[in-house]
Amino acid sequence: MAHSVELIFDPVGDDAIQRIWRSLAAAGLPSQVHVKSDTNRPHVTLVAARQISADVDDDLRALAPALPLQCVVGAPVVFPGPRQTLARLIVPSAELLALHATVFALCRPHIDGEAFAHCRPGHWTAHATLGRRFTAVQIGAALALDEDGLHADITARLVGLRRWDGDNRVDHLLISGAD
Repeated sequence: MAHSVELIFDPVGDDAIQRIWRSLAAAGLPSQVHVKSDTNRPHVTLVAARQISADVDDDLRALAPALPLQCVVGAPVVFPGPRQTLARLIVPSAELLALHATVFALCRPHIDGEAFAHCRPGHWTAHATLGRRFTAVQIGAALALDEDGLHADITARLVGLRRWDGDNRVDHLLISGAD
């Protein structure tokens, strides 16, 4: 199971993304709202790998002064495949890209094998997932929803950092995000 290091939103961003999840579900479309887990919440994955050791946690906690980061949740984006993923882009500020590169460098010695290619600096697309396993027809239906939340920019802050242990299905909150 995958492990990851993720940024978490302030209440404004969290609520806005969850409203989109609920709108998709209400329209009968795939949505992250259907993920039944106490740890399911909107987030931005910085690094993902087969395994990331907890030995990195103290190094990551030291990044607390870098947060919060202002962010703009931008346009919808589709990640292709037989079953597609619908997400919202996170507009990549210089600060966000620098934080991503730092987190990647800190995690690299603690990764079993290699980090997944899509999260390496220069290949990473900052995003918040809305739903997975869409068909092409469902993507069209989602993008056609008359829902401001799906299309309007959202100004929010990235306030916390967690490490997800997919093997044990536990998140470890490293930077709380408390204002």
